[in-house]
Amino acid sequence: MSEISISANALTKYFGSRLVVDQVSFALPKGTVTGLIGLNGAGKTTTLRMLMGLLAPTRGHCEVLGVDSRSWTPEHRCRIGYTVEGHFLYSWMKVRESEFFQRKSFDRWNSVLFQQTIARFGISPDQVCGRLSRGQRAGVSLALTLCAEPDVLILDDPSLGLDPISRRALNATILDFVADGTRTVLLSTHMLDDVERVADRILLMVNSRILVDATLDAFCSRTCMWTVELDQNTIAPHSIPGLVHATQLGNRWQFAVVDSDQETESALSRLDGSNLQRHDGVFDEGVIAYLSRTRDNTSFLNAQTAGAR
Repeated sequence: MSEISISANALTKYFGSRLVVDQVSFALPKGTVTGLIGLNGAGKTTTLRMLMGLLAPTRGHCEVLGVDSRSWTPEHRCRIGYTVEGHFLYSWMKVRESEFFQRKSFDRWNSVLFQQTIARFGISPDQVCGRLSRGQRAGVSLALTLCAEPDVLILDDPSLGLDPISRRALNATILDFVADGTRTVLLSTHMLDDVERVADRILLMVNSRILVDATLDAFCSRTCMWTVELDQNTIAPHSIPGLVHATQLGNRWQFAVVDSDQETESALSRLDGSNLQRHDGVFDEGVIAYLSRTRDNTSFLNAQTAGAR
């Protein structure tokens, strides 16, 4: 059994009468990168804030590095890096002054790593933070987080607004961070291609719940897309075994299916359409299918069936 770095058990959060996070449970092994994916308002940021001990759950509990998030000591908190959406920096400081200010809060600090990280984003230590681009602010924020050499890194939408070069630098930095297998990353993002590039596993959050908890390989191998051309007035049935979501584009229907088998293909063949085709391993289409669901039932790839953890 792999050592668990981050876990949540029936984590639930209400704001007044509004349910924001609903019975969320997962366990993320040490040395992995996990992509937390969901639409705006799905509950991702609230979940991360509870993990960080910044919000108390209404019910349930969560742990990072084996300690309940409500019971961290300053020494334990220094082992966990967290970057928030927006990449706040003091605008009047120079980049090197931001480093000097931040390092006073940590027992260990790697200035060489700071210089290497900002260089990867094309940033000079003498630049004023208030004049940095959004991508440069993200680079400085990430550098300030990494220099404390945390064991766990939790990133809330770090690629928001980044240009392609900055996004590539971010992804390369994440991969470097976990390269020795001793550190863990939880990455909340809308960038599906970034997740596919750096993540080992995914948590897919829909309507405040986790509908998918699986390795990336398991998700891609078990999810496929079927396309068929039907008469434009035909209403395709939704009683197809393993159906996640059906989408119509003119006379072409696309069916996202998990664990497709002979029964699935037989049901699709009975639609009396033409050009029936199967497309395997389409990660982004599979994710979008889950995000497009209107049914709020249990995941087809839940913890007990996702054997490739």
